Amino acid sequence: MVGSGGREHALCLGLAGAGHEVLAAPGNPGMAEVATLVPTSLDPRGLADIVAHATAAAVDLVVVGPEAPLVQGFVDRARAAGLAAFGPEAAAARLEGSKAYAKEVMERASVPTARAVTVRDLDAGLAALREVGERCVVKADGLAAGKGVVVAESPGEAERAVRDCFGGRFGDAGTVVVIEELLEGEELSVLVLCDGQGFVALPPAQDHKPIGEGDTGPNTGGMGAYSPVPAADPALVDRVLDEVVEPTIWGLRKDGVEYTGVLYCGLMLTGDGPKVLEFNCRFGDPEAQAVLPRLQGDIGEVLLAAAHGHLDPSLVTVSADAAVTVVAAAEGYPDTPRKGDPIEGLDDAAAVPGAVVFQAGTKLTDTGLVTDGGRVLAVTGLGQSLRAARDVAYTALDRIEWRGKYVRRDIGYRALVADSEASEAPAGSGTA
Repeated sequence: MVGSGGREHALCLGLAGAGHEVLAAPGNPGMAEVATLVPTSLDPRGLADIVAHATAAAVDLVVVGPEAPLVQGFVDRARAAGLAAFGPEAAAARLEGSKAYAKEVMERASVPTARAVTVRDLDAGLAALREVGERCVVKADGLAAGKGVVVAESPGEAERAVRDCFGGRFGDAGTVVVIEELLEGEELSVLVLCDGQGFVALPPAQDHKPIGEGDTGPNTGGMGAYSPVPAADPALVDRVLDEVVEPTIWGLRKDGVEYTGVLYCGLMLTGDGPKVLEFNCRFGDPEAQAVLPRLQGDIGEVLLAAAHGHLDPSLVTVSADAAVTVVAAAEGYPDTPRKGDPIEGLDDAAAVPGAVVFQAGTKLTDTGLVTDGGRVLAVTGLGQSLRAARDVAYTALDRIEWRGKYVRRDIGYRALVADSEASEAPAGSGTA
C-alpha cells in the first residue's frame, strides 16, 4: 500500500480485514496497527525504493493511493519490474495531472463539462475572465493538493486567483491555468473501478470541499463525505457511465492509453444533466472513507482482478448501511495548519458502535500521537440511515480532542434536508 493518508488507511483496513498481509510505504501510525510500515518517502528516490522492496518481498499486488506517484509514473515502474499494480500508468494519470489535458480528452469524446479556456500567461488569463464571465472557476492546471481551485463569485476574486496562479502560489502547477464557467447544482462523486477494458461503478458519494459550513469559504481537500446519495439513483449512475465514463475510457484507448485503476468522476448535477467538474486518477479522500466501508467481500481480490485486466462485476457487492465521514482538521487549515498538538481520545472514539477512525496527518512521538498535517483524521459512522450514521460519526468525533481541532458540523446536510422534506410531504404530493 503506497501512501500515508486517510484514504490509504481505509484501504489498509479493508485489505487487512479480508485476511491479507499488508505492507505500507510509508504509512502512518493508524496504518501501523494493521500493516507493517516500510519507512520511505514518496519522492522519486523513495518510489524506486518501494519498487525494490515490493520486488524483494514478492508481493502479490501494489496498490497506489495518492495522485502524485501515479502522475510520476510509479505504476509504469512497478509493472516494468514485474509487479502487479493497481492504478493508472502515467499516460492515463494525466487526466488528473493536467486539467487542460482532461478538458481536451472530454472535448474529443463529447463528454459533458463546463465551457473553459486554457491560458498560459497573465494577460491571456485576464482576457479569458472577460470571455467566460464574472462568476467562474479558476484552476491551476497541475497537482496542488486539492487547493488549486478557486470558485470565484466576483470579478475581483477571479482576478486575484489568476494572479495567484501566475504569481507562483502553486509553483509549476500554476504555469497553465484553466478558467471555466461556474456550474450550478449539486456535486456528486462517482468512483469507477477499471481494468483496461471494462468498468464497475462503486456506490456514489458526495464530498464537502469548502472549509466553512454551508459550503462556504476556500476549497480544501475535503471536509467530509457521505454515501449513499439520495440524488443519485441507479438511473443517474447509468447515465454517468454512458455519457462520461465509457466515452472517456474509449477516447483514451483511441490515443493508445488503457485506463486501469480508479477513475474518479467529480460531477455537477445541473439542470441539463451531469457535467464533469474534474477527473481524479485514484480513490477520493474523504470519499474512500465513506465508500470503502460499505463494500462487502474481499477488496484485495477486487483490486487484484482489476490490475490483471479481468474484473468481474459480481466481486463488487455493497452493504445497505449508510456511511457518513467527517474530517477533523488542524487549526489554521487549509493555509497554515498547526502541527505537534497532542491528540487524545482515539480509543474512546473507536469504541462507539459503528464508528471507524482513519488517521491521516498524524505522527507518533515519544510522548504520544500528535497532529502532523492539515486534515488530521476522519471518523466514519455506519448506520441504517444517513441520519443514524451521521450521529455515530459526530458522537465518536466529539470524544477526540486536540488544541484548535476544527470540524464542520453540517456534513450530509443536503441529504438530510431532502430526507426531511420527503418524510414530511403529504400523501399523494409526488415528493420523493
